[in-house]
Amino acid sequence: MKAAVVTDFGNAPTYGDFRKPVAGEGETIVRVHAAPLSPIVKALASGRHYTSGAQAGFVPGVDGVGTDPDGRRVYFLFPKAPFGSMGELALVSNEMIVAIPGDISDVRAAAVATGGLASWVALTRRAPIQPGSTVLVNGATGAAGGMAVQIARHFGAGRIIAVGRSRERLDRLEVEARIALDDVADGALRAEFDRGVDVVLDFIWGEPASRVIAAATKNRGSRMGEPRVRYVQLGTAAGDEISLRGDAFRGSGLELMGSGIGSVAIRELLAGARELLTETNKAGFDAPVTTLPLTAVADAWVGPSDVRYILSPVGHTH
Repeated sequence: MKAAVVTDFGNAPTYGDFRKPVAGEGETIVRVHAAPLSPIVKALASGRHYTSGAQAGFVPGVDGVGTDPDGRRVYFLFPKAPFGSMGELALVSNEMIVAIPGDISDVRAAAVATGGLASWVALTRRAPIQPGSTVLVNGATGAAGGMAVQIARHFGAGRIIAVGRSRERLDRLEVEARIALDDVADGALRAEFDRGVDVVLDFIWGEPASRVIAAATKNRGSRMGEPRVRYVQLGTAAGDEISLRGDAFRGSGLELMGSGIGSVAIRELLAGARELLTETNKAGFDAPVTTLPLTAVADAWVGPSDVRYILSPVGHTH
């Protein structure tokens, strides 16, 4: 079959031939229609992700949309190595497949699921919110951040604060407050936390997270009876590490948690994907993406980091 193939961790995948998968007991071969190129896919293929394998020689891709042997349109998660989603065929555990409502296109289903699953799971399993809650999204101008804004609104958030580097992109979001990470952002962040924030969804970590946490904990004594702030760490686009003061946690209501592979059971991720896709049309969820044929995988791999790509086998129509 044709596929994108990672031959070494230092370079972009190449388009070429790869052996076809053979399904064993409890497995399904999915004919792939759409495969998202998300940050986790790049991290895994570079060997930098905490769940990366020990060696190259595989087809990348952690999720996708396609048809099973019975012709059902399905979304699938975590295909079995070495047969990732960026090939004509993917090998998937039967338990990792979700049926797609018939009125959602392949590309839209792939874009919404890969962009929105993290925030959907975070706001339903890790830090459930109540109607009227205030949610701050750090990294709101990215694809996942944009979906987080939509999902927070769907769950009844009364106030959404979007934080990001691009003021132009922040202005496009339908939120109550926008904070560009410039020289005056720290004061604006502190003012929002003084006003009250219930949940932080952080997709970028690094230096921006340090500023948000500093604003969340400055002069915030728990002895004053202030409510907790649940800070959910979801991605590391701006850096893998930050410095944290211990007294920032002892002297405030900040609770730091992660949400992702390992902190959330696989069955819960799959259940979240099913819920998200079921609600997509009713809620109007959508995520902008650029579609390219699988033959262009090398170009997409080194393309602009702020563009989300959906790749598909040549000749497939969405």
